[in-house]
Amino acid sequence: MTKAIDIKEKLTSITAYWTPYIAARVNDHYVKLARLNGEFVWHSHESEDELFLVVRGELFLDFRDKTVVVGAGQMYVVPRGVEHKPRTGPQGADVVLFEPVTTRHTGSTISDRTVDKLDWI
Repeated sequence: MTKAIDIKEKLTSITAYWTPYIAARVNDHYVKLARLNGEFVWHSHESEDELFLVVRGELFLDFRDKTVVVGAGQMYVVPRGVEHKPRTGPQGADVVLFEPVTTRHTGSTISDRTVDKLDWI
């Protein structure tokens, strides 16, 4: 890495919602950036925890028994195997994700939102 990564600058260059981009690799984990707006799909990651760090906006993590609200400057770890559905308020949200390289963003769920090959940003 030759210079510091400007997360806000990278996030503003993303035009596709719910499509994570790889910003860095830390050992066997990716640091991903994504812009979110509206609702995603119910899914789980059987073998990986998933960390959401909200940079802008508000993220609602729906679980079958509760909803967790994550605001700007806050983070939340969804434990492996726990089914969840991320969604945002009307203003959307920008997030940093920290996950193992093998993590598929829709877990074992296949939908029109599934991205098989992530690009670097």
